[in-house]
Amino acid sequence: MATEPLVIAVDSSTTSTKAIVVDPAGQVLAEARAEIALHTPGIDRYEHDPRDWWTSTREAVGSALAALSTADRERIAAISVTPQRQSFSLFRDDGTPVRPGILWLDGRAAAQVARIGSEQVHRLSGFQPDVTPSIYKIAWLAEHEPASLEQADRIAGVHGYLVHEMTGEWIDSAATADSLGLLDMARLEFSEELVSLVGLQPEQLPRLVPPGSVVAELLPAVASDWGLPGPIPVIACCGDGQAAGLGCGATGPDEAYLNMGTALVAGVHSPGYEVGDVYRTDAAGLPGQYVLEIVQNSGSYLAGWFRSELGDPALAGRPDPALDEAAAAVAIGCGGLVTLPYWNAVQSPYWDPLAKGAIVGLAGAHGRAQIYRSILEALSLEMARNLAGLQRDTGTPLTSVRVMGGGQRSPLWRRIMTDAVGLPLTACEAEEVSAMGAAVLAMAHTGVHGDIAATSRAMAKLGDVTEPDMAAHAVYQELSEVQARLYPALKEAFEAQAAFAERHPA
Repeated sequence: MATEPLVIAVDSSTTSTKAIVVDPAGQVLAEARAEIALHTPGIDRYEHDPRDWWTSTREAVGSALAALSTADRERIAAISVTPQRQSFSLFRDDGTPVRPGILWLDGRAAAQVARIGSEQVHRLSGFQPDVTPSIYKIAWLAEHEPASLEQADRIAGVHGYLVHEMTGEWIDSAATADSLGLLDMARLEFSEELVSLVGLQPEQLPRLVPPGSVVAELLPAVASDWGLPGPIPVIACCGDGQAAGLGCGATGPDEAYLNMGTALVAGVHSPGYEVGDVYRTDAAGLPGQYVLEIVQNSGSYLAGWFRSELGDPALAGRPDPALDEAAAAVAIGCGGLVTLPYWNAVQSPYWDPLAKGAIVGLAGAHGRAQIYRSILEALSLEMARNLAGLQRDTGTPLTSVRVMGGGQRSPLWRRIMTDAVGLPLTACEAEEVSAMGAAVLAMAHTGVHGDIAATSRAMAKLGDVTEPDMAAHAVYQELSEVQARLYPALKEAFEAQAAFAERHPA
């Protein structure tokens, strides 16, 4: 209806910023994208110019709104931004960056993880000692660039910085600032212990508000630049992983989301604070709740790596129907070929930055189809085992798994994942599911559907369901027991390999 509210949702990711304009039914009326340049100043170092977070947002939102009529722009009721998590930078009070932003995939802080990472930090922050949380990269700055920290009036993640550029206020959502790794997660407030641990001062931190609350209104100049009449509230959001759960309507503790993207990420909502070995704990977009999240660094990236490096050169890594057909004809388990999918180290369930990939059981009878299938099976077996561990920890069996991301478009991989997990996988049809999660938080502010959970369910668009073959599931469970023995057997070898590589770099 022409009188219903519309909202703007933004997803600021590693490579681009996407903006969508959404109605209460979850229909996307307009969308646009602006690229962000990725800088790699050294080995394991990944950075952005933080100003690109804002210029890309301004461009994407402006382009999306330009596609609307004047009447539709007058229906805009709110805006919300979901950010890439664990990416941050240092700023002056006026928003001028002190140095480039350090990204989530940056691996420079391994020594700081080893030195200050502990079970106490895990239990306070919700994050296992790992190079991803910002806290360890802040510790790296304190050691290697102390002048940068001293010059910074503010430290903020992507959401906190964009809120400042849109409103002039240094305010952040508890469900986005959590990825700094500085929160006492049980209280959803900054921890004096963790802030002191990395040498920050309390006045350098933003003020926190709950997700779904009004942060402030768009600055008049920003609203005018986008052709928006009147004051527009900016709604506090959550990180892109938590937003994906809201975007597909997975809001109950028995409803998981599974993103088969570059990495594999799965999670469930929890009404209370929990910590465990299999999952990390995020602040949820549902105020006062948490997301227990499984993270596997290698996902569709690994399948793409195989196609690019060992597949048909003419396809340059693109999907290969002939390879999928050949792999589909291979028996489950590939005759005992077992892969550890740790090309990008391992997070859930071992959280070991020194772990590496392994293919065990190679024989002359194995070819490209068998190895490719074994990689897809390895990713799926690891996810199935992690989901089983999550259910054991929570005591809540899963009844639904909502699947999204480019990997689910492969019939072969989706079939393997379904049979390995042993639960139905329901497709989420939103193309930009994290942005849709931000739209849920913005739309909930209007009250058209009720609270955030009700709005999530109303706006989610679900598609086809893949049912598991339980006979195949039994075979995968047997294969999983073999795979589970490999990491413990190879752990010391990984440590020796890492020491060798340090002495004799490539």
